[in-house]
Amino acid sequence: MVLLRAEPKTIMQMGSFVYHTLFTDGITYLCATDNALDTITPSAFLKNVSDTFLRNPLMSQEHFSPSNAVAADFQQVLGKYMMQYNKNQGDSSISTLRSQVTEVKNIMSKNIDEILENEERLNIFTDKTNDLQTTAKESQKTRKILRRIWWKHFRKIIIITVVILLSIIIILLSTNVIPT
Repeated sequence: MVLLRAEPKTIMQMGSFVYHTLFTDGITYLCATDNALDTITPSAFLKNVSDTFLRNPLMSQEHFSPSNAVAADFQQVLGKYMMQYNKNQGDSSISTLRSQVTEVKNIMSKNIDEILENEERLNIFTDKTNDLQTTAKESQKTRKILRRIWWKHFRKIIIITVVILLSIIIILLSTNVIPT
């Protein structure tokens, strides 16, 4: 799963182990730890291992293949780094505390980012709501104006109709078609 991601850094917990990866120059470095709280130490370990591995003169060859010479030589380097980083874990309370502080910082940063995103969405929602309210008010005003215009035209039609009917009645009365 980690190799499929091909991300620069990945941390994944599976079972009781936490797998840390570093993807650099097409090579994936993997470190498994049993301490879920500390993420700094494995990252530093992987960075040092990758730097040392890439400085290896056998790595500068155009067609690198992990030969036994590189594996044997690099086993000692890995052993040295593992001892160094495990020895630094001896003061686990400080390390645990540091990793917990880092974890809390990361969570707080993530929460702040989420709050800012939510605030941005809320502002967009508020703007859209204000736009809808403005549109609704304008629509009501437009309806009132159209209703007034309709009534004016309706009154004119009624007046014209009454005038025409009265004219017809007057004409009919004057020609004595309708007996008085």
